[in-house]
Amino acid sequence: MGIVNVTPDSFSDGGRYLDPDAAVSHGLRLISDGAAIVDVGGESTRPGADRVPVDVEQERAIPVVAALAGAGARVSIDTMNAATAVEAVAAGAKYVNDVSGGLADPEMLSAVAGTGARYILGHWRGHSANMYANTDYGMNVARAVAAELLDRVHAAVAAGIAPDRIIVDPGIGFGKTGAQNWALLRDLSAVTQLGYRVLVGTSRKRFLTDAVGDDASQLRRDLASAVTSAMAADAGAWGVRVHDVVATRDALRIVAAWKGSSG
Repeated sequence: MGIVNVTPDSFSDGGRYLDPDAAVSHGLRLISDGAAIVDVGGESTRPGADRVPVDVEQERAIPVVAALAGAGARVSIDTMNAATAVEAVAAGAKYVNDVSGGLADPEMLSAVAGTGARYILGHWRGHSANMYANTDYGMNVARAVAAELLDRVHAAVAAGIAPDRIIVDPGIGFGKTGAQNWALLRDLSAVTQLGYRVLVGTSRKRFLTDAVGDDASQLRRDLASAVTSAMAADAGAWGVRVHDVVATRDALRIVAAWKGSSG
């Protein structure tokens, strides 16, 4: 899944693709590079980010979704707002990627149920402005995250979303310390064993600097992202959400070659 941030303030590429034409060109380039899905977002969820009005989010994202879908791309809308999800699906999106798992907008689950779209349900404990206010996961962060994800899955199913339309995301970087992110990745089986497809997003996130250093260039973060994405895939993830598709595809191919399977 290639990332298309149509925002001025995303943590790694904010402003680069705020222009709709630039965003569409970038999305098509990601598809050409090997992305199976492009994820379009009009609101940053970086730590400390403020919310934006729904009409602003839609003004940024919906034209890009429509253009990419019209060009034949499989498109996901990255949003916590039910109204934006509905508009995006009407414009051609096939996935709704909600990092809050339906907690940010009480209308989200029922709205998605009515669209027929696939729902990516993220693990979340609060908005970006205070996402680190609750990082107590007890003795095992992976089991705690899996249990909270399962609660949200049950809520989604109760709202009318078919289980085979649900994809879960353990929310790497969302309300978790660096050490907790690494622990969660090491025990990703706690999430994959829930029986749902799993999406993992580590791309360019701050916890990677624990391994490569605070002064790591974007190139080095992309390398770290590709390695962690390939390891997540090897651990059973259905998909990985990344900025650098080329590096990630190479890493996936290397793992496949190592294992003697096709990439």
